[in-house]
Amino acid sequence: MSPRGVATPDVRERLFAAAERVVERGGPGALTSRAITTEAGCSKGLLHAHFAGLDEFVAELCLDRFARTAAKAQALSGLAGQGTVARNLNAVALALFDSAGPALSGLAISRPATTLRIREALEGGAPGLTAIQEAITGYLMAERRLGRVAETVDPGTVALAIVGTAHHLLMASWPDTPDPRSSMTRLVDALVDG
Repeated sequence: MSPRGVATPDVRERLFAAAERVVERGGPGALTSRAITTEAGCSKGLLHAHFAGLDEFVAELCLDRFARTAAKAQALSGLAGQGTVARNLNAVALALFDSAGPALSGLAISRPATTLRIREALEGGAPGLTAIQEAITGYLMAERRLGRVAETVDPGTVALAIVGTAHHLLMASWPDTPDPRSSMTRLVDALVDG
């Protein structure tokens, strides 16, 4: 436990990772400020010292994970011509399901103040599903120019299908449902190889 008055390094990430573990273990209903700080091994007030409350914390966590996946999607352009197209796309699509993605999505939409904060941030330019879709489109266009994706493949439509399916699976998954990753992988394979 961190003592009062002692700086805690990487506070945001430490709290975010703790929240993901709490949600993975106990579902969205288990997420409380106390559960997060206990899991993180830090003082009870640390979360509220860095966030206005649990709604802001959950919104920032979701936005952070969107930004990470968007960065991974933007890095696809450097992978054109390397590996397989399906493997490269799956790495991005499946990243949305890391870090308790389905449970966090369910948590975010069940908290109106969190949903509002996320929407406002996305409207303000924070990277989200649109940024991921645009990056996938650009990557597929590059792969098509290299002849690794058929000319009949419409990059924008494939990108929309991947992101739309990921969004659906995030919203429709909950504890005790089948792992959505295998469905996502099959879809990506069918879209680029089929």
